[in-house]
Amino acid sequence: MKTYKFFSNGEWLESKDYFDDIDPATGDVFARIPSLASAQIENTVQAAALATLEWSKSGPTTRERVLLKAAEILDRRRDEIIQLLIQESGCVFGTAWYQVEYSVDSMRSAAGECRRLVGETIPSDIPGLLSITKKMPLGVIVGIAPFNVPLALSSNKIDKAIAAGNSFILKPSEHTPISGLILAEVYEEAGLPPGVLNVLPGDGSVGNELVQNPDVNMILFTGSTNTGKAIAQVAAKDLKKVHLEMGGKSPLVVLADADVDYAVNTACFGIFNHQGQVCMASSRVIIEEPIYEEFCKKLAKKSSTLKVGAPSDAETIIGPLIRAEQCPFIKKQIEEACSVGARVICGGNYSDAYFEATVLADVTAEMRIFDEESFGPVVSCINAKNSDEALLLANQSSYGLASAVITNDLKKAMQFANDLEAGMVHINGTTIQCEPNVPFGGVKNSGFGREGGHYSIDDVT
Repeated sequence: MKTYKFFSNGEWLESKDYFDDIDPATGDVFARIPSLASAQIENTVQAAALATLEWSKSGPTTRERVLLKAAEILDRRRDEIIQLLIQESGCVFGTAWYQVEYSVDSMRSAAGECRRLVGETIPSDIPGLLSITKKMPLGVIVGIAPFNVPLALSSNKIDKAIAAGNSFILKPSEHTPISGLILAEVYEEAGLPPGVLNVLPGDGSVGNELVQNPDVNMILFTGSTNTGKAIAQVAAKDLKKVHLEMGGKSPLVVLADADVDYAVNTACFGIFNHQGQVCMASSRVIIEEPIYEEFCKKLAKKSSTLKVGAPSDAETIIGPLIRAEQCPFIKKQIEEACSVGARVICGGNYSDAYFEATVLADVTAEMRIFDEESFGPVVSCINAKNSDEALLLANQSSYGLASAVITNDLKKAMQFANDLEAGMVHINGTTIQCEPNVPFGGVKNSGFGREGGHYSIDDVT
């Protein structure tokens, strides 16, 4: 069992207290992680503030070289990191591989932005007056990352912030802290100056202290809506800039002209990827009435074939949830829905941290599960009389992160692209889709701000 250190101002430091990092597949402790005191957090913030003074003056070649070297190192360590991700987060091989691939691409995308930190000139009615804009780094930025895809959702915060000349403090999830510490190792080897990147693991108290620190200029947060709202309230006291990427109850709309088999495969990937522990999972599938029964029958049949088991098994599709206590919460959601008319047509049971791939039919907007996140492998099938009702049902949510529509009718596809109340609309694809150079983010209770490419640069300057 390895005992880790935290990374502050270019040094690996020990702490007085430590907490357990648990393998969700077995429940065993496999690492010890430092838990930080207030003085250690404050020292890190001050070091980051000093580091920004020099890093913000560095040229594009310097930043670009570090980011490209970091991508090379991360790619070289791919096999090792994949195994750590599987053990720490309970994800299957494909999800771990994707995280490394995305993170490498994100670093390279950020390197490309170093030469595009451009301003503009603005014409004036005053003779001889020239107005010029310039992108300036904000200073010390704090990133708070979630447990579900910790490497990718840490990397895409760090790389764009440092590309723009900021210093960065990462607070990884207490459930998956090693991903953040790996990134510190990578950037240290890549030659990033001391203090520009710091990684402070720990529970919510570490995040609270960072959010409240007056020398922190911005918070980048990915996580639950309740936590995001609390962060925004605290940050508002000091007028800190905040970027929030929060929860979702993302709709996948299947119209009557769709290829049913294709739609079923798309829905399966969209909800059961990483056990449904994805903010943009296709947790609500809204199907037009003429194909509703056929779709439900085929979705249940396919879902019943998905193997539940240890993520180290190459044949496993559904691994463990990050916390076993999430299982009874999901079970209660299902039972409540069934008590008022929903039907379990596949799955519905769990053992320890493992929940079966579950399909609920006949879910209606009055049921709690319709708009409450499960963050597990459960999909709600909803019957819509026509495409107009399907659009209304899709928008009948407090969330607005991702959405999708499957149809061969171009006119209807463009109508949904226009009218779906979501930060992202995918046509004839899954709700789970993102690339490092494409804007990612939501509306309503799913948050605000956009990550990806120059959209991230705009946020952190």
